[in-house]
Amino acid sequence: MTTKQITAATAHEAIQHLYETAFPVEEQIPWRELLRLVGEMGLDFTAYYEGETFLGFTIVYPRPSFNWFWYFAVCDQFRGQGIGQQILSQLIERYKDKANVLDMESPTQPCDNLEQRQRRHDFYLRNGFRDTHVYRTFDTVTMTIMMIGPGAFTLQDWDDLTNELRQHWTWEE
Repeated sequence: MTTKQITAATAHEAIQHLYETAFPVEEQIPWRELLRLVGEMGLDFTAYYEGETFLGFTIVYPRPSFNWFWYFAVCDQFRGQGIGQQILSQLIERYKDKANVLDMESPTQPCDNLEQRQRRHDFYLRNGFRDTHVYRTFDTVTMTIMMIGPGAFTLQDWDDLTNELRQHWTWEE
């Protein structure tokens, strides 16, 4: 598996398509805005390939106190084949020097995709993440915040993170 750093100039349609289909619309930043943020905020936008075949991507926001694993997606046709496991292992290794945090749709909230949420939650647990017991609700979706590495994650950490984001981009709440 090889990686390529993605910028606004190197982002291609397959990455955009995966981004726009892998995440609910309410969790997406508009594509052009996301590409602007990659440069402006120093986001680590990485695409993963096997030869010339695009497998998936990650977007990480490196921060002084922890890294925010913001987006992580694997192409539909490669899910369930261990590709996500390989990508996440590489990501954890790359960012092992401090704690790593992510949010995901809560598996404790009644919804239409509960089984998918539970599988995703179990995937992160198997890979060393733990539930921080910090939850945030946007519109009607509750997010569970998970962490790997030392320390704890608090609501203040969440507020600090979202305040940093608001310096670069705002969204309707």
